[in-house]
Amino acid sequence: MEVRQERACAERLTEGLTVAVASFLSFALLSYPATFFGAAVRHLVTDPAVFSRLSTLLVLLTLVALPLALARVVFRSGRRKGYERLTAAVPSALTLLGLSVVSFAALGLILVYAN
Repeated sequence: MEVRQERACAERLTEGLTVAVASFLSFALLSYPATFFGAAVRHLVTDPAVFSRLSTLLVLLTLVALPLALARVVFRSGRRKGYERLTAAVPSALTLLGLSVVSFAALGLILVYAN
């Protein structure tokens, strides 16, 4: 019986580390689009005559919010299936990390081709 409890503890530790590392990396990657989103909002507020920046603002908002929204959907799906909170958080954190990489790459492409 002790071997099974140790295995469960090791599984929880692995899941916790996976969630922590993936969350840290994804939020580090999301800080890049979020910084540009904040700068775009500031420019839009200080120069209200420029309405073409609104589309840029919406694209940047999508790049920041979409990974978070989809990770929440994945987490809730896991909870509905009856998984424990930490077990449901692993696919959610990995989804967040993957979509953060995509957002980071998309913003990089936007900046390269915008110039």
